[in-house]
Amino acid sequence: MLENYFPVLLFVAVGLAVGVIAMGMGFLLAPHRPDSAKLSPYECGFEAFEDARMKFDVRYYLVAILFILFDLEIAFLFPWAVVLEEIGLFGYVAMMIFLGILVVGFIYEWKKGALEWE
Repeated sequence: MLENYFPVLLFVAVGLAVGVIAMGMGFLLAPHRPDSAKLSPYECGFEAFEDARMKFDVRYYLVAILFILFDLEIAFLFPWAVVLEEIGLFGYVAMMIFLGILVVGFIYEWKKGALEWE
């Protein structure tokens, strides 16, 4: 039974080996010439002017959550499209109801101004 998992174990081992070897070669072969520009904090080419723990506007998180929500919608559409002929009319109607609920939610968000960025 455990011999069935050998290809998976081999795949993980080879993947880890490739990653470790690549990182090791980069560490060993890369030139080490640090200067003040390389050691300075990076933020779009100029010095940081605020604390890294500053508060973000809630709208940023709202837009991020909405993006994830509609991104997951696409994740459901691909498998549905692949098996559409097999699931028939019932599957089509079920997906149209799902998409209808998402469209109603999208219209609600649009009307409430959740997608507006000022």
